Amino acid sequence: MNREQKRMMQRQGQVGADGTATRRATAQDVAARRRKQRTSPAQFFREVREELRQVAWPRRDETKNYTSIVLGVLIFMTLLIYGLSFGFSKFVTFYFQR
Repeated sequence: MNREQKRMMQRQGQVGADGTATRRATAQDVAARRRKQRTSPAQFFREVREELRQVAWPRRDETKNYTSIVLGVLIFMTLLIYGLSFGFSKFVTFYFQR
């Protein structure tokens, strides 16, 4: 067993800090551990706000540029799909009318 496996087993509670096997955790033990690990809704929103402060938000000109690129590609793909659909439908109707 390598160190990575041993650390994973320690996190899962299968092996103690000294490497000896521990008793199997019951469903009640697991549920209690999960309840203890939960955060309150207020703590959750504080952490979300803190994480959002660390985001590198784009500037206004970058946002305009990205938006124009997305809209341009959207219009192009819509016209391409419409054109191919129209062309194939005309071909199929012409082919089956013969």
